[in-house]
Amino acid sequence: MKIETALVSVLLVASAIAHAESPPDYLFVNRSAETLIDDATAKSLFGEIASAKLAKLYPTGKWGFAAQVEGGITQASTCVVTARVMLLQRNQPTLTKLLLFKPEKIATAFDAIPNASTAQCRDLATRKLREANQAMLAALVPG
Repeated sequence: MKIETALVSVLLVASAIAHAESPPDYLFVNRSAETLIDDATAKSLFGEIASAKLAKLYPTGKWGFAAQVEGGITQASTCVVTARVMLLQRNQPTLTKLLLFKPEKIATAFDAIPNASTAQCRDLATRKLREANQAMLAALVPG
């Protein structure tokens, strides 16, 4: 009996550790220009800020996030990028894969690079989305 109890205890602790290490499963919508940033990159950048502390303050069943990166290269070869991250309520009372466009918080970052190549513009988009994500995290999670 003692071996079974010890085994169950070890499995419960291992399960709790594995659950604590997995990032929260927020509904995340990317509405960015594909020429600037792809879905996988936007989701991985969001994964950098998703944490258990954030999920405790803003539960995954009630909140979701949307990202939007817009811009491109102008006729004067200047790359202009705006990155925006929004904290949005999920559709309630029925839990669906929909977010209500009534932003609770918005973080925006923007920049421009003259004489930029397409690769430099994509790199700028990634940096600005990361900056907007960090600004969102600073606004939502104290300290």
